[in-house]
Amino acid sequence: MITDGLLMLGVLLGLSCALIVLERTTGWKLFKFVPGMVLMYLLCAALNTLGVFGDDEATREPIAQVKTVLLPAMILLFLFGCDLRKIIKLGPKLLLTYFVAAASLFLGMVGVYVVFQSFVHTEAWKVFGALLASWTGGSANMVAVQDILQAPESIFGYALITDTIIYSVWLMAMFASVAVSPKFNKWTKADTSYLDAHEGAYETDKKPVTAASLSIVVFGSIFVSTLAIWVGGLLPEWGTVVNGTTWTILIVSVLGLLIALTPLGETAGSSEVAGLMLFVVIGQIASGSDFSALTQAPIYLLMGLLVLIIHAAIMVVYAKLTKTELFSLAVASTANIGGIASAPVVAAAFNRQLVPVGVLFALIGSFLGTFVGLLASQLMSAL
Repeated sequence: MITDGLLMLGVLLGLSCALIVLERTTGWKLFKFVPGMVLMYLLCAALNTLGVFGDDEATREPIAQVKTVLLPAMILLFLFGCDLRKIIKLGPKLLLTYFVAAASLFLGMVGVYVVFQSFVHTEAWKVFGALLASWTGGSANMVAVQDILQAPESIFGYALITDTIIYSVWLMAMFASVAVSPKFNKWTKADTSYLDAHEGAYETDKKPVTAASLSIVVFGSIFVSTLAIWVGGLLPEWGTVVNGTTWTILIVSVLGLLIALTPLGETAGSSEVAGLMLFVVIGQIASGSDFSALTQAPIYLLMGLLVLIIHAAIMVVYAKLTKTELFSLAVASTANIGGIASAPVVAAAFNRQLVPVGVLFALIGSFLGTFVGLLASQLMSAL
């Protein structure tokens, strides 16, 4: 059993290193079905279930403190590319489609929870709030909501497992939708000419990663994170949702949006470093999980599937009423459920020149996802 907190932190960092290197260099098919981040969760949870990690406070404290600092820093870095000026240029119809997709997921999540709440854990509303944060933002938003609400780590695994499995199925469906796009657009009587203005727009050359850029994104983000934590602790708490952590996340989110409007937002390495931080945060959460608590996973998977069925139905009705083409629906849906990693890929499957639309959709979610998840959590807890 590992009872040294620093050694436990070292093990988590070592696992993160190994999985990231294997995922990026080997080309193993395993990673196409089970992302490295999910494997990180499963491995850490398995080690904890086997009793490898000590459960005393002295052992857990170092990694908990590291997570406290890394989470706001990670969110700050993920928002570096979220330039509001570019997002506004998408135009009202594309933006409306994105927000309808997010709203349909919100309604679906709350509605399904109300129906099934008697079948799940009494604090499951926190888990579904975290899941919705992922499905309207990304993994960083999911762990942010988990940290704010202190969702039990024993059932947080349900959110990650549901997210991974349902997302994989949904992504395949979005790729398959490309083939039926002409028929769908004919059925909705959609006019796709307005998309021409966005072809190839907003593209920028990627800058090389340097020692200077790494010092900005690593040391700078950690400095801002610690400062935000200090300020957040001074601000008042309201209810169970607005606490010091909530203020901290809000502060770094606003700062991230402001930085994105400056040349600093183009600093190379920001998204890569944020991705590394995400592995450590997931590892810390997983190290408190126990596989013996996963017996209820099927009900969570069923609820997640029902949420997406409601989402799809609302989007199809919206498309028919507004004469919206399938490209916008598919990319908006993928940007919500899949985030920055998959929205541009789905956009490229329709039209490579419209990849930036997928990127900008996903960046909106990077900012809003946390707050959508918190709002839904508050509503579900009241119901």
